[in-house]
Amino acid sequence: MQWFGDRSSATSTDETLAIGLELAPLWRPAADVLDRPVRIGPWRYRAELAGIDASTQHLLRWNTVFTYARRYRITMELAGLIHDQAIAEKIEPELAFRLVRLESRFDPNVVSHAGAIGLTQLMLGTARYFQPGITEEQLTDPATNLRIGFRYLRGLIREHRGDLKLALLTYNRGPTAVQNALAMGEDPANGYERVLMRGYTGRGVID
Repeated sequence: MQWFGDRSSATSTDETLAIGLELAPLWRPAADVLDRPVRIGPWRYRAELAGIDASTQHLLRWNTVFTYARRYRITMELAGLIHDQAIAEKIEPELAFRLVRLESRFDPNVVSHAGAIGLTQLMLGTARYFQPGITEEQLTDPATNLRIGFRYLRGLIREHRGDLKLALLTYNRGPTAVQNALAMGEDPANGYERVLMRGYTGRGVID
C-alpha cells in the first residue's frame, strides 16, 4: 500500500491526542504502525472526561480498530468485534487481540483436538458456566465466543488477584493443572504466558 505525506513534518500534537490515545495517521510507514503498541485503555471513558463529542469518539474508535486490523491482517469487522467485546468485558484490547491470535489465529471455526472451540478456544463446559445450555454451534458465533472468553479471562485475573501470568496459564492449561503444579511446589509455566505477554506491559483489565 502506498503511504502519503512526509512523517517528518507531522507535529506531536498531530500524532497523539491529549487523552493519551495514540493514533495511527496514514502518513506513518506501515512497519511503524504495526510494530508499535497501541495505547488505548478505556478510550470512551477518557474521551468523555476530556469532553470530546460523540463524532470524535467514533473517530477514535475507528482509528484504534483500523490499527489493530492492519497489525494482525484481519478484517475491520473482526477487529471491531474483538475491540468492542474486550471493552464491554473490561479487558484491555491489546491483551484481547494477543489472546485471540495465539489461541485461534483469528479463525472462528477452529476446534482443537481437546475440543476447545472458536476464537478464544473455550471448552464447552467452561462456556456453560457463564451461559448454561449453550451449544457447540452457538459457541462458534464470534461475538458469543469473544464475550464468554473475555469474561472468563477477567474472572481468572480477579481470582488470581491481578497476577496476569497465573491467570493466563490457568486459561491455557486449566485450573486443575495449574493448582496441582503449585501444590507440588512446581512452576506451572509452559511458555504460553511468555509468548502472549512479550512486550506487553498492561494490567490486562480496565477498571
